[in-house]
Amino acid sequence: MNATPVVQHHLAQNASGNIKELSTSAIYNLLSPCIVPANSPRARFSNWSRTFHCSPLIVFEPSNLEQCRLIFQLAQREHRTVRIVGEGLSPSDLACTSDFMLRTTRMNKLRVVDPEKQFVVCDGGIRLEDLERELATHQLALRNLGSISMQAMGGVITTATHGTGIEFKVLGDDVLSLSLLLADGTLVYCSRYENEDLFKATLCGMGSTGLVVSVQIRVEPAFRLRESQETRPFDEILDNLDDIVHQAQHVRLWWYPQNKSVRVCSADRTVEPERPESSSKSSITTFLTHHLVELFLFLARFWPLLAYYIARYVAWMESAPKVVVGESGSILRADCRFAQHTTEWAIPYEHAKACLLHLREWLETEPYSPNGTYPNFPIELRFSAPDDIWLSPAFGRRTCWIGIIQFKPYGLPVRYQELFRRFEVIMTSFEGRPHWAKPHHLGPSQLHKLYPHFDDFVRVVERVDPMGMLRNENVRRHIFGERGPATDPRVFKLHKAPYNPALSP
Repeated sequence: MNATPVVQHHLAQNASGNIKELSTSAIYNLLSPCIVPANSPRARFSNWSRTFHCSPLIVFEPSNLEQCRLIFQLAQREHRTVRIVGEGLSPSDLACTSDFMLRTTRMNKLRVVDPEKQFVVCDGGIRLEDLERELATHQLALRNLGSISMQAMGGVITTATHGTGIEFKVLGDDVLSLSLLLADGTLVYCSRYENEDLFKATLCGMGSTGLVVSVQIRVEPAFRLRESQETRPFDEILDNLDDIVHQAQHVRLWWYPQNKSVRVCSADRTVEPERPESSSKSSITTFLTHHLVELFLFLARFWPLLAYYIARYVAWMESAPKVVVGESGSILRADCRFAQHTTEWAIPYEHAKACLLHLREWLETEPYSPNGTYPNFPIELRFSAPDDIWLSPAFGRRTCWIGIIQFKPYGLPVRYQELFRRFEVIMTSFEGRPHWAKPHHLGPSQLHKLYPHFDDFVRVVERVDPMGMLRNENVRRHIFGERGPATDPRVFKLHKAPYNPALSP
């Protein structure tokens, strides 16, 4: 679907005046309304799970395109990088920087709604939950969602955020067109029909191709989902995995290895009336599986074996069959419980069964190995269709996404790094590709083998940003292979170990 002329007009505004003729002091004066004061808590950044932190040189919160152009011009003059950040949900150092940070939180409007052609145009900084709320007033909805809706649209589409459903692609595949502010201040329009290489590079470009100013995205009439949940033995799931994955439009599996069971969540579209979970039952369950569990996890920091029994307790508490009917977002989203370390990998769907068998064998011995860790719960499995986005982990193949977590009770530090390292070794042995927003240790030599268009992506980035203004430490480390203390992720850890070259990609 091509963008309509009215949308193209909205996405391709010209700069007013020549900012290159302004003095640096004049630029600072013009930007003063959007510079966060150095003594403000907002001048420092922590991601949602408080696993990574940074103190940028300056934090900008622009509200319009001209302020963004001025920020880019200032960065060029002062030889600074600019990190574009939405809501800071990434559980890695993807959003961190020691230079300029541009927060998109004030560029958050829904601009165009076209129910007939089933698309909307919104700012790149709009939060998904706000977009969902506004779409509902027009009886519209996004086709699929990830586990949470606190992310900004720009972050969703530039990290290949995904939901679940073997016939559904990553969320960025529903994007029809983009307007992008390049490092040199040029506003460009791109889609599958215009600047296609830039479009496919931006959709999972980690913010390294430009600032996503506007997004034209496909929507459809609002719908309800009927979700059924049941707990089944792991071996039964493994024997019938393909049938289970295809038994509904959206299938998510929560695996509790400690209990040898899997919670199967299957959702299909329905015209049934809403049937929410009873509020009294929900509040009791929340106390027993959230507040009480967090206390137990805190105690497990001192008595690690307790983590095993906590997992069995939660699996038992959530084992009863359940059916819920609700609007699409309420069913597709998931409760992340509390702050956590997490990593997720995408493997070819045909390897899923063999990989799960390998994981089971590893998890049965992991707590007893040298520096072993009792893993938390559950292991999440989701599924998606192949897409053609260059750096999407689902590029060109049906995908099984496997994610593990280690909770941080009350935000306190926990052991996780060696556990994630071992998990990563297993995932890479099954041709796993890492989720770009989550921690991993791969560099360009490994990524080149996993992504057929990796070199094409690098060429586009170097073309549109030859000076590297939009490349933060994370991008420089993983995409361009820079190594050393300056790009090591421990730079942004509150509790950090000394730099170790052996742990760099």
